[in-house]
Amino acid sequence: MSDASAPTTRPFQVVVAATKGDMGIGLDGALPWRLPKDMAYFKSVTATVAEPGKRNAVIMGRKTWESIPAKFRPLPGRLNVVLSKSGALVESTGSENAAPANGTPSNVLPPSVLLQPSLEAALATLGAGEHAENVEKIFVVGGAQVYAEAMASPACQAVHITEVTPPKDTPDAFKCDTHMPPVDMEKFKLYASAPPVNEKEGAKIQFLSYVAKDAATGKFRIPGSVSLPPGAVANGVRHEELQYLDLIRDIIESGNVKGDRTGTGTISKFGTSMRFDLRRSFPLLTTKRVFWRGVAEELLWFVGGRTNAKELQDKDIHIWDGNGSREYLDSVGLSHREEQDLGPVYGFQWRHFGAEYTDMHANYDGKGVDQLAEVIDKIKNNPNDRRILLTAWNPAALKEMALPPCHMFCQFYVANGELSCQMYQRSCDMGLGVPFNIASYSLLTCMIAQVCGLKPGDFVHVMGDTHVYSNHVEPLKKQLLCEPRPFPTLKINPAKTDIDSFEFSDFTIEGYDPHPKIEMKMAV
Repeated sequence: MSDASAPTTRPFQVVVAATKGDMGIGLDGALPWRLPKDMAYFKSVTATVAEPGKRNAVIMGRKTWESIPAKFRPLPGRLNVVLSKSGALVESTGSENAAPANGTPSNVLPPSVLLQPSLEAALATLGAGEHAENVEKIFVVGGAQVYAEAMASPACQAVHITEVTPPKDTPDAFKCDTHMPPVDMEKFKLYASAPPVNEKEGAKIQFLSYVAKDAATGKFRIPGSVSLPPGAVANGVRHEELQYLDLIRDIIESGNVKGDRTGTGTISKFGTSMRFDLRRSFPLLTTKRVFWRGVAEELLWFVGGRTNAKELQDKDIHIWDGNGSREYLDSVGLSHREEQDLGPVYGFQWRHFGAEYTDMHANYDGKGVDQLAEVIDKIKNNPNDRRILLTAWNPAALKEMALPPCHMFCQFYVANGELSCQMYQRSCDMGLGVPFNIASYSLLTCMIAQVCGLKPGDFVHVMGDTHVYSNHVEPLKKQLLCEPRPFPTLKINPAKTDIDSFEFSDFTIEGYDPHPKIEMKMAV
């Protein structure tokens, strides 16, 4: 058994509310705002425990302690630890709160509050004796110098930020003279978030949780069960990939068992959706490895209006092999079509909608409607247009296609200098197709945003027949056991401002650390 009295440097987490962009946290020694929802969140995160009988500790500097109104301190339900090197604060010497010789009532802490000379000393104290047994989590809650020291410490597991955006009509409402250091993206990565919520008088807040790099592995693999306090989870802070995993679990457990075109059989639900924030990370799923090169090259193939699957084969991308095979084309009445000629599929409709299709070798320049070019023109010149649409569903051409489009329709939306996309998908293969589709339309949104001088916003995925193939159930159950890791980030060559100029080398995915590939057979 370990010696509970032996001091150890306990891991801790940072909790802070800061302005978006410049990380402002205070003005004249006080908070520059009154945000009831953030205060409730702070209490929930720092006070909620998973194990009954325990409590959390909050560590703060002297100025932070003094900035709390006297009637609210010490913060109830938590062990308050105050740092003071100067001796400006002193501890009580007795149970009746008697002041020590060098103290006065104004500078003597209540007997339930610990006084420590440094963050290091506080962590050592909380790692020894009864505190090691009774304190569940430790949170550093201010001020600026303490935050800076805490975020540089190898013992810091996570940073929970309430990102504060002032009202649009008063952008200087939350002007600050005290700032915390920016989050070091080499040390921390966004792990979870909650949707933005409205606060008083037009302000907005968003709860963000960043996880620290594990020192032993150099990876961002601290489990969410460790890095996310129960109080954060209770307020909707979660990894966005859980939408996907929860949907798979729900389909497997309570979906409708149906037959399908391929003869494989499915379990399905109808009318589902997911939403992904593209502002800080890129939704390349992590609970299994997604074939990123395949995602990007296929999208570039779509953007080019191409229909020849051999072009993807030549790049060792074989996602269309089955639907372009001789056997398959013959089975759907396209025996006249050359092998791997898919007909007027996605990209052809994007760039040549309504043009007569002959074969994959013909030149279609200037023929049909170039929907993608029109989308970009509208975003640039009429961003409030509610008809910024891109469709691959052309009823007149469906019989000519090797496979009618599954992801068939999307709409773009511009607001606050950001571009968002909502895509409707009629047929959604949760095991193989949907992870590709999430990444593909997120990438398309980022590309068009750059071309139009905008920032990426949200990708909204609306799904019709949302299904798990019967032969994917066991592999997906294996995937459900994997805990999501932080999403990577996408960097795009800033020199590219023409939608037709992009190449795969213009895209860089940084920090992708997924679980291994999980084999699933494609239903053709």
